[in-house]
Amino acid sequence: MEPVGLYIHVPFCDGKCPYCDFFSLRGSEKTMDEYTECIVRELKKYKKEYPALQADTLYFGGGTPSLLGARRLCRILTVAKEAFGLENAEITLEANPDKSLKELFGQVRQAGVNRISLGLQSADERELHTLGRQHTAQQAAQAVADARDAGIAKVSLDLMLAVPGQTRQSLRNSIRFCLEAGVTHLSAYLLRVEERTAFWQQRQTLCLPDEEESARLYESACAQLEAGGLRQYEISNFAVPGCESRHNLKYWNLQPYLGFGPAAHSYFLGRRFYRTRSLRAFLNGEEPLPETDEEIPAGSFTEYAMLRLRLTEGLTEAGCRACFGSGIPEEVRRAARRYEAAGLTRTGPAGIQLTTQGFLVSSALLAELLFSDGNGQELA
Repeated sequence: MEPVGLYIHVPFCDGKCPYCDFFSLRGSEKTMDEYTECIVRELKKYKKEYPALQADTLYFGGGTPSLLGARRLCRILTVAKEAFGLENAEITLEANPDKSLKELFGQVRQAGVNRISLGLQSADERELHTLGRQHTAQQAAQAVADARDAGIAKVSLDLMLAVPGQTRQSLRNSIRFCLEAGVTHLSAYLLRVEERTAFWQQRQTLCLPDEEESARLYESACAQLEAGGLRQYEISNFAVPGCESRHNLKYWNLQPYLGFGPAAHSYFLGRRFYRTRSLRAFLNGEEPLPETDEEIPAGSFTEYAMLRLRLTEGLTEAGCRACFGSGIPEEVRRAARRYEAAGLTRTGPAGIQLTTQGFLVSSALLAELLFSDGNGQELA
């Protein structure tokens, strides 16, 4: 059986940032203890049902996973190793740099954490305030140093693009901050104002860059990061070669993963299922629900292609043959060639890739590539 990735959603947070649509809430010590024991039970349950199953990545996401503290995190890691092996695994912990993390990093490193992902979002103090962040740029720099001092060499920072009031110069300064910190990975996301956020309520008054300026910010970020030694490997992700997120690559390569905790999603044995956005439901042992999409079945070529085209490597002939026994359908190649002249795609014998400009319009472009007959006609 192919090794899986483990995702553990830790829903606890000190507060709600105005742009955040992830499931999160405040948690008492008692609630966090209950949550930890529930995660442990779920891990043991899968071990019992699939005794031969192994995992080679584990990702603590959130929320703010570091809020669980070393004792709870180490307990979960101990049980996860007993259940899934995790030999030579990539084990990532997300954290917010709003308080000292030195002691925590030292303790979780001993338990096996070897990658840290920090929610920087911006190195500009005005932008940090607008985004509701509780840390300073200096605290983030200290957190990177603390991770290294603990022996954790792989550190990623999250950066947000096209935030209210952002300029090309302030973005350049934030990227320079990340490069000077010496991080090995950076995730750069264009802000999307989601309905369940405070920004949605304020959307009429937010000073957001327009669509054209947002595109310029993205293109500028890609160029600056590439020049700084962080190679783009996915729409929003950049890394020193060899430091790409092994866990996230599972998502884009249509490889199996198991999600634990409220709001966590899974892809396992060809099925997709998820937990509801309810901590109480999770603690009460409610079973996950199946994801159903009649248009894009789980494990289908269409799903595989949509995920692979998020990567700079793109949709490859070899990958398609390995997964499905045949190469890229001619109608998909034909559709991709239609957008080469506009600088949105690249096609060749090895496969199809989206360009930087193609990534900017990927949602619409993927629909054209995968849901038309290659001549611009929608498939029935």
